[in-house]
Amino acid sequence: MSRLVEVIAALREHCPWMGALTHESLVEYLIEEAYEVVDSIEAGTEAELAGELGDVLLQVVLHARLAEEHGRFDFDDVAWAITAKMVRRNPHVFRPDGTLQDSFPATVEEIEQKWDAVKRAEKPGRSDPFEGIPPHLPALSLAQKSLDRAHRAGRAGKPDPAVGPVPVHPTEAELGDYLLAVAAAAREQGFDAERALRGAVRRYQGREEGSR
Repeated sequence: MSRLVEVIAALREHCPWMGALTHESLVEYLIEEAYEVVDSIEAGTEAELAGELGDVLLQVVLHARLAEEHGRFDFDDVAWAITAKMVRRNPHVFRPDGTLQDSFPATVEEIEQKWDAVKRAEKPGRSDPFEGIPPHLPALSLAQKSLDRAHRAGRAGKPDPAVGPVPVHPTEAELGDYLLAVAAAAREQGFDAERALRGAVRRYQGREEGSR
């Protein structure tokens, strides 16, 4: 990691293209590299995964370097902050000093309850269960993430997961309600709606074995 940080610092200083990068101009690359990791995982190309993860790491190091140049934070700050956050938000595994607990919870539900309790303690003024969900997530991912948050918050008014035929000549709002119900049905079955749609598109394009 130290060598990577050194290389990026040198490129920022001596490469005009790298030197012109900003947080804003890097956004498209961060999104693109993240999706390439997804593609590698779903294609089962493990040989490529390390390289794709390296490309994502490059984005993190670049953003940290940009911030360091303006005296805000550096890569060590980023690494220490996420380490402290993982310890703080996982009291079922770690004591406050970072050492391991003597025993660990047996269920995912217990883990989620502890995680949510820590998050509430960190931001006691937050009452909206949807706060913090990135609004620019792909729509199906946004829907499923919102449904998960609503379920964990015990929020009423969840969409009916029973999905029937597509409405005839629907309005845009009706189509949106239908797609939300599809996402709810996916969640009820333990599926990832976004991944399911990507698979269907690949089959439609004839890019998967057995597709027509």
